[in-house]
Amino acid sequence: MRILWIALLTLLLSGCGYNDFQAKDEQVKADWAEVLNQYQRRFDLIPNLVNTVKGYAQQEKDVLIGVTEARAKVGTIQATPELIKDAQAFKQFQAAQGELTQALSKLMMVTENYPQLKSDAIFRDLQAQLEGTENRITVARKRYIDGVKEYNVLARSFPTNLTAMMFSYEVKPSFAVEDEKAVSSAPKVDFGAPAAQAK
Repeated sequence: MRILWIALLTLLLSGCGYNDFQAKDEQVKADWAEVLNQYQRRFDLIPNLVNTVKGYAQQEKDVLIGVTEARAKVGTIQATPELIKDAQAFKQFQAAQGELTQALSKLMMVTENYPQLKSDAIFRDLQAQLEGTENRITVARKRYIDGVKEYNVLARSFPTNLTAMMFSYEVKPSFAVEDEKAVSSAPKVDFGAPAAQAK
């Protein structure tokens, strides 16, 4: 009887998923750290980009102020590993990053009206770095989303969900589309409009 209990206990422990939770939790933390790393890289690039544009396009103050304010808002959010444990704080972080992305998009559209700025070597280098950073952010977010999916499946599947309940392994938040309605409608393109009105 004792051997049967030991065999049953060993079977239960081997299928509980505790070690899987440790591995997947650490992977999610590493993926999240890389997301933050890339957002920080973008955050650090912005002052140089704004100052370069300011030198050529002083009359675009509203756009420059918008980027500066969006960057300041992002800077007020404490981006720590604990952020992914708080769904509300995670949502605020995502919203602030979304506002910064929109402000940067407006800034890059404005630069199309300044041929001298577009030919400036410093601006071209900063633009290339920003584009590269945006690509890195996309890749880092994808890895984080994939890691969270694996973790959440483990946390919600039987019998590992019992281990999740016992050790308080809660489902982690993932990135979502910021404006699902806007993404679902096709953009309108008018090739007949002048460049200044196409914005």
